[in-house]
Amino acid sequence: MPKIFFTVTNDLSYDQRMIRICTSLAAEGFEVVLVGRKLKKSIQLKKQNFCQKRFNVFFDKGFLFYAEFNIRLFFYLLFKKFDAVCSIDLDTILPGILISKIKKTKRIYDAHELFCEMAEIKRRPGIYRIWKFIESVTVPHYQNGYTVNAFIASEFKRMYGVNYSVIRNIAPSNTSLVNSARESFIIYQGAVNEGRCFETLIPAMRKVNVPLYIFGDGNFMSKAKQLVKDYKLENKVKFFGMTEPSELLKFTSSAIAGLTLFENKTMNNYYSLANRFFHYMQSATPQICMEYPVYKEINDKYNIALLIPEATEENISNAINEIVTNKNLWNTLHQNCKKASQELNWQNESLKLISFYKILFGKESSHSLP
Repeated sequence: MPKIFFTVTNDLSYDQRMIRICTSLAAEGFEVVLVGRKLKKSIQLKKQNFCQKRFNVFFDKGFLFYAEFNIRLFFYLLFKKFDAVCSIDLDTILPGILISKIKKTKRIYDAHELFCEMAEIKRRPGIYRIWKFIESVTVPHYQNGYTVNAFIASEFKRMYGVNYSVIRNIAPSNTSLVNSARESFIIYQGAVNEGRCFETLIPAMRKVNVPLYIFGDGNFMSKAKQLVKDYKLENKVKFFGMTEPSELLKFTSSAIAGLTLFENKTMNNYYSLANRFFHYMQSATPQICMEYPVYKEINDKYNIALLIPEATEENISNAINEIVTNKNLWNTLHQNCKKASQELNWQNESLKLISFYKILFGKESSHSLP
């Protein structure tokens, strides 16, 4: 079977999306290698049915990190044998395109998001121009690719004329931890980054009577912790940092509600489809979510979340209080999550992924791709 290298810049232990993708392809017989980085606080990798490689990097952020990581990735791939390399977002795309041209192998672009539209890039014109240039000179050469929803796929088609498949970030079905007995806390899981509404979420907690547990890390962590101090909410907002997926699932399945919040300042946020949206659903955990196109389209059909049009302090606190105190609403959303999870799960969505790669390597008819 073909050998595929997948390349990311993050720590592999917590990348649930890539673990799902690599596990599914390896189970189908593909030889899979996932390449990422190792941080000082990284935990030991768990054994998987695919190979894992992490680089120890001297620099951990900024231009020097990206330069170091991409140079090391280039030379690592240069001396490996494989049939395809898949670049996850723009931050590993340069080694991917160079190596695929040198070795004349297949290349795939996994566009997890509209990278250049992320808040931390969009607000810095110089950084934005660099990444946009990289995108404009590489993505048109990636005719094989996929992204997380039809809105982003259509944007890539408009910008670069590429036709990308849609493979959503749907969590696997797991009924073993789904129950109606909940503890008195709400949960945020995912990147603690700019544009995730912590500036309004944290002060909103002053009007909420249940604590907030935050799982994850990111470029807004220090500011988020300072906001908690500023508003004297140390007893109500708890930071748990990066947490292993199996442990995180236990908390998600015990929470009263989850949070999927994004500022409407960039196209990437407005057309997002976050992993956590489906993780909450698979745990039958009702959530407060933004009323943006992709989420609204799903919620109109399944009614699994309480949507808010704008992430203001008032909207957030009112929505949390409503979902916590209105038992009929909570139970309706809870039961709807259970029903939706029977259709919206990785077991079903992974069939699109497997079909994509089988078609890529000529092992399946193109008519079979959903």
